[in-house]
Amino acid sequence: MQKHNCRGGQRANPPSSSGASPTTESRNPRSMNLDMLDTEGILTLINSEDQKVAQAVAQEIPNITQAVDMIAERLDLGGRLFYVGAGTSGRLGVLDLAELKPTFGVGRDKVEAIIAGGPPAITESVEDAEDNFDGGGEELQKRGISDKDVVVGIAASGSTPFVLGALKTAREAGAATIGLACNSPSKLRECADVSIEVVVGPEVLTGSTRMKAGTAQKMVLNMMSTAAMVKLGKAYENLMVDMQATNIKLRRRAVGMVKATTGVTDDEAQRLLDAAQFDLKTAIVMGKLNVDQPTAKQLLADAKGFVRTAIANGQR
Repeated sequence: MQKHNCRGGQRANPPSSSGASPTTESRNPRSMNLDMLDTEGILTLINSEDQKVAQAVAQEIPNITQAVDMIAERLDLGGRLFYVGAGTSGRLGVLDLAELKPTFGVGRDKVEAIIAGGPPAITESVEDAEDNFDGGGEELQKRGISDKDVVVGIAASGSTPFVLGALKTAREAGAATIGLACNSPSKLRECADVSIEVVVGPEVLTGSTRMKAGTAQKMVLNMMSTAAMVKLGKAYENLMVDMQATNIKLRRRAVGMVKATTGVTDDEAQRLLDAAQFDLKTAIVMGKLNVDQPTAKQLLADAKGFVRTAIANGQR
C-alpha cells in the first residue's frame, strides 16, 4: 500500500541535491571485493565506514535541535512521545524508549515505541508489516493520538509505508511530527514538521541498513531523548537524578550521586536517601541545603523538578 500525500515542514539545512536513487540501496565501491577479504580486512573496512557516521550526524544537529525542542515542549505540556518504525528502525526505537524509565523515570504513559508487526517483530522478522500504510496510523489511533503529542517516524529508506501512514495520521490529529531517515531528500520529509536526514552513504553490505544507517539512527535517537530529558529537568550537573534505583547496582549508584553532589559520607548519603524514600532529587536538595524532606520536596515542586533551581531558591 504505497500511498501518502503529506506536505512537510521546513528543514534547517537546504535540501540535498542527490539523485533519486536511494543511498541506502546503492552499492559501495569500497566493498566490491568484500567476499575476497580476510577477517581483519572485513573488519577494517567496516570500521573505516563506521567512522563516517558521527560526521554525518553532526551535519544534522540544526534539525535535531528543532526536534529536541519540539519533543521537550510537548512532553512539558502533558503530551506523549511516540517512536514509529519497522524492522531495524523499529527495534532501535523500542530500545531507546525502553531505557527512559530506569534512566529518567519516564514510563509508557509518556513515551511509547510502535513497531510494525507488533511485539513479535522485536525479536523476529515480520518484514511485510512495513508495507501496511494504514497500520501505523491505526496503532496511533488506538492510543488516542492528539494535538498534544509528538511522533517520530524512523525509516532508514525514508519511504516505509507503515511509518509514512503513522506520520500522516499524526499530522491529521494535530500532533507534532519528526522524520528520521538516512536518505535525502526522503519521503519522510513530506510528512514531517522537522526532518532529520543522516546520509551515511552506501552500506558495506549493500542494503543492510542495520549497519551504518542503524548506527546513525541509534545515535540520533539517543541524542534526542537524552537532550529532551535534560531540558525537562531530569539531570543535575551530568547525573541522572530521576533514575529509578531498582537493583543493587543502581542503589549503589544513587549513594554515589548523593555523595558526589553534597560531599557527605557514604553513610550520610544512605541516610539521606532513606529519608527521601530513595528519591534522588529530594536527597540531593536535603543534603545541599541541610533541610528536611518536606522542605526539599516543596522546593523541587516550586522549581518544576529542576534540582539546580531548587537549590538556588533555597539558598536565597
